[in-house]
Amino acid sequence: MSKRDYYEILGVDRSVSDKDLKKAYRRVAMKYHPDRNPDDQAAEEKFKEANEAYEVLSNDQKRAAYDQYGHAGVDQSAGGAGGGFNNFSDIFGDVFGDIFGGGGRGGRGGPARGSDLRYTLDLDLEDAVRGTTVKIKVPTLVACKTCDGTGAKKGSTPKTCTTCGGHGQVRMQQGFFSVQQTCPNCHGSGKVISDPCTDCHGHGRIEETKTLSVKVPSGVDTGDRIRLAGEGEAGADGGPAGDLYVQMNIRQHSIFEREGNNLYCEVPISFVDAALGGELEVPTLDGRVKLKVPEGTQTGKLFRLRGKGVSPVRGGATGDLMCRVLVETPVSLSAKQKELLREFKALVTDDKHSPKQSTWFEGMKNFFGDMKL
Repeated sequence: MSKRDYYEILGVDRSVSDKDLKKAYRRVAMKYHPDRNPDDQAAEEKFKEANEAYEVLSNDQKRAAYDQYGHAGVDQSAGGAGGGFNNFSDIFGDVFGDIFGGGGRGGRGGPARGSDLRYTLDLDLEDAVRGTTVKIKVPTLVACKTCDGTGAKKGSTPKTCTTCGGHGQVRMQQGFFSVQQTCPNCHGSGKVISDPCTDCHGHGRIEETKTLSVKVPSGVDTGDRIRLAGEGEAGADGGPAGDLYVQMNIRQHSIFEREGNNLYCEVPISFVDAALGGELEVPTLDGRVKLKVPEGTQTGKLFRLRGKGVSPVRGGATGDLMCRVLVETPVSLSAKQKELLREFKALVTDDKHSPKQSTWFEGMKNFFGDMKL
């Protein structure tokens, strides 16, 4: 089965910058991440496919070889034996293309730092406010233990590339032009593996799911990141590992909404309590507290409970809990209740009982009075 084009897998064109390439890879990797698609074999294959594509295209030497020779250019088994690159014209490729921007992606290869990874951690609001410790599983590339990351079978070692003499680059002359480009035989590493490791197939790295413990400090919010140094992908050819960035995503809460360090909640009360006043029990993240409501409270009124919000992760004053009162209109009234309300309405003859209503009607009269028909 033929492999798909690496650029097509990541949804980018061949002129894509390193920065946009990384963005595209993260987008595809997040979409098909095994944690988001449990027991989905197709998604897992696409995730592996994206990892393979990014591993090649994020490496200057491998990308240059892939651009010129396709999948054969990054096939280590073919490269180790020198297969596919013995034809003189194939090695030259498009000389003028190399001179005018087609090649020259980098210097000699060697140990390269591994890619950084990002993991989105979904948290409940309570855990984000108080802090917690969670275990996460991260699929990544780690150094092969069988060959200690060399890619060579145990008991053997990579050999100096005979094509470039271990320099990782070759210089070619055609007429007045001299072109230096990545060695097509060793792909810039300066070494070839004639007897590859059976576990990693000469790559020096294998896929593995690591279980990590992440300590989440109190007060984190959506978008905050925790950096775990050295927990990203293992570097190629023995290079240092990248970092893992754990990004916070706070789930929607059934009661509270967070804005900065303040929390907001809606508190429904009856129109009787709003009119007469009284004490209500309201929820906080630390338990229930009493809220005193004065008589004549209108719907939408905000009450502030100081210090009942969120303590910021970087220090500072703790936020507040803002309780917004919603006065409820009674429903499903009995005949007796309706009669009592009618009697109450008959007793309300003064505008002082509904100051906002009288002001509104006065404004409406002025509005229509000012209109010229």
